[in-house]
Amino acid sequence: MRLLKPADFKRVFQKSSRSSDRNFTVLFLANGKATARLGTAIAKKILKRAVDRNLVKRVVRESFRLRQQELAGLDVVVLCGRGVKLDDKQQLRHSLDKHWTRAIQALPANSG
Repeated sequence: MRLLKPADFKRVFQKSSRSSDRNFTVLFLANGKATARLGTAIAKKILKRAVDRNLVKRVVRESFRLRQQELAGLDVVVLCGRGVKLDDKQQLRHSLDKHWTRAIQALPANSG
């Protein structure tokens, strides 16, 4: 379940709530659907090497997959922060778990 169309990304960027730390900024917006959708925006300016960008995307997708049922009804876009440390994947997963929890708490009471 992915965000693919530029219009979907634009809607999330314009109207979303956000959760930030030094590793990631996560934007989330209710989508009115029964499923959650994920988009990633990992800038080349922040992570120069493609191998590093791909590693972050893999960690994000796996973390999202594990919490996807709880995030149902949200469109989520994950941005990478400047202070991200790639040598500790467990720290990245922990950071994402915190963001997912904040997004779940922000879900409207009538959906879910």
